[in-house]
Amino acid sequence: MIKVSPSILAADPLNMERDVQRMVDAGCDLLHVDIMDAHFVPNLSYGPALAEALHSRFTIPLDVHLMMDNPESYLDTFAKAGAWGITIHAEIPGDVPAMLKHIRDLGLNVGLSVKPGTPVESIRDLLPMVDMVLIMTVEPGFGGQKFQSAMLEKIRTLRTWGYAGLIEADGGVSLANLPDLKAAGLDVAVMGTAMYKSENPARDMEIIHAM
Repeated sequence: MIKVSPSILAADPLNMERDVQRMVDAGCDLLHVDIMDAHFVPNLSYGPALAEALHSRFTIPLDVHLMMDNPESYLDTFAKAGAWGITIHAEIPGDVPAMLKHIRDLGLNVGLSVKPGTPVESIRDLLPMVDMVLIMTVEPGFGGQKFQSAMLEKIRTLRTWGYAGLIEADGGVSLANLPDLKAAGLDVAVMGTAMYKSENPARDMEIIHAM
């Protein structure tokens, strides 16, 4: 079964609670919390206060994705804010293995993400340290981009290596390309525009869960 993690980046910021409640009522499994610092990616979004507010209002696990140059400065903060898991990027400066270990020591789901231009071979040695690999299927920073089908090969490669952890995809994921993602070995679908703009998200999630 593919799990659905709706991205708050596609929610109406003036009606965040309403939109998240709609996703929760529709049966989502996680909530993807996009944190961007305007340095690692060319956009700025949200912070730990929003994660804390979401955690206080909803019981849905918070799938926190830190698109930041210096996530090590915020790991404890997001853990205290109620994160279920924290995903950092392989491309950032600093000691990535130490950051992954810190997330593990905080008792959270450990995630590692790669941009479209980053080969999965670059993270192979780190796979034993992570619970989830997030494959970016668009360039991170903005919602509404077109899905890059070439990223399917990264998922296949991970499975060929015997990686048994979760594999998540983020960027342009839709009902149309989910069958291919599922066949490649996907576990978690981050869905933004496709889910928040859906006329019937409960029906869509039922279809996805049945894949």
